[in-house]
Amino acid sequence: MVTISSEQEVKPTKLKPYFYACGRRKTASARIRLFPNGSGNLQINDKSGEEYLQKRGALISLVLTPFRLTKTKGLFDVTIKVVGGGMEGQAEAIRHGIALALQKYNENFRPILKKAGLITRDSRIKERKKPGLHGARRAHQWSKR
Repeated sequence: MVTISSEQEVKPTKLKPYFYACGRRKTASARIRLFPNGSGNLQINDKSGEEYLQKRGALISLVLTPFRLTKTKGLFDVTIKVVGGGMEGQAEAIRHGIALALQKYNENFRPILKKAGLITRDSRIKERKKPGLHGARRAHQWSKR
């Protein structure tokens, strides 16, 4: 049994300079670092957000949804490492990760993000191909004669 005497000082844990979360969607996985007191920079795989998402406005808007809902747009610098999947799956993985990181930053954001469905992991993934079938469910064409 370990006892702590009153003479020993307990050092406070050092606060991290960023909030980390991992977001996932389909086969895409995004690791998010949210730096408070930033200027709104979005960096994905060492490229700017617009450059990485190929200036596709719908995907950029999708990624920024958690900031828009919590009214924190422009308050954070975000660095993201994302792998796997396609552009749409990666964008949704980034959105999921940003929502989780914002929740770690401020627990009061949870009801807002939860109501919008951004906290919950979308578990829909590709169904595997079964033996004896063309795909996951598509069977061979049946011939009567």
